Amino acid sequence: MSASNPNPVGWFEIPATDLAASQKFYQAILQIEFTILEMPPYTMAMFAADHCQPGCGGALVVGPETVPSASGTTVYFQSEDCAAVIGRVAAAGGTVLMEKTSIGEHGFIGMFLDPAGNKLGVHSMQ
Repeated sequence: MSASNPNPVGWFEIPATDLAASQKFYQAILQIEFTILEMPPYTMAMFAADHCQPGCGGALVVGPETVPSASGTTVYFQSEDCAAVIGRVAAAGGTVLMEKTSIGEHGFIGMFLDPAGNKLGVHSMQ
């Protein structure tokens, strides 16, 4: 970790089985665009990121060893209001696991399964 960015995560990857379907889902719920990167045998749909800012970038990934999972590490996306993101999950083909829930002074979270079966979360301060 560096003094200018104390956040230890530098990159994340979300396994997918159908990259186009996963990309469409995340575009719908997060309202963001992706860049496709071929790194045979892997194909990635990279989330838009500003690498000069704190936090990290990541990608949806399809390849021989990518296996979606509802257990293990959970990635939380930042949002202005996690209720808005969670509100788009079901219509986009995902499953809401937890509606917007207070975590006290740390804000709010919601959780969902994406269509591939990955468990993810959304965090907001309001």
